[in-house]
Amino acid sequence: MHISVVKLDRELPTPLRARPGDAGLDLFARAPVELAPGSRATVPTGLAIAIPESHAGLVVPRSGLAARDGVGVVNAPGLIDSGYRGELQVILINHGEEHVQVARGDRIAQLVIVPVVMAELEVVDTLPATERGSGGFGSSGA
Repeated sequence: MHISVVKLDRELPTPLRARPGDAGLDLFARAPVELAPGSRATVPTGLAIAIPESHAGLVVPRSGLAARDGVGVVNAPGLIDSGYRGELQVILINHGEEHVQVARGDRIAQLVIVPVVMAELEVVDTLPATERGSGGFGSSGA
């Protein structure tokens, strides 16, 4: 599958996979930002993308950034609908105890393109029975 992208900032790398077979494409910070402990910031990526119909883009945290600095994506996964054509932006949050500096060009998140089932909802009076039923949080004993 080929997906069209516009590099709004040609100095930044084109998103790529770190290794063959990786699911995520690295996204880069277009602007520097400082994240105080507990703070969040919206970081532009310098990229616009044409996600195909019946697909979505999921913006997910980078595990290294999370493990090293406690930085994640506020609304993980962030959802990019196929009709959106604006600049991709990532809402980062600092869960750590130290200030974190994000420099222009740093890898800040990953983009995963996934197929979406375009299901239509049907209102019914009851749902089919299952072994679990309506058991929610902790219902498995964990």
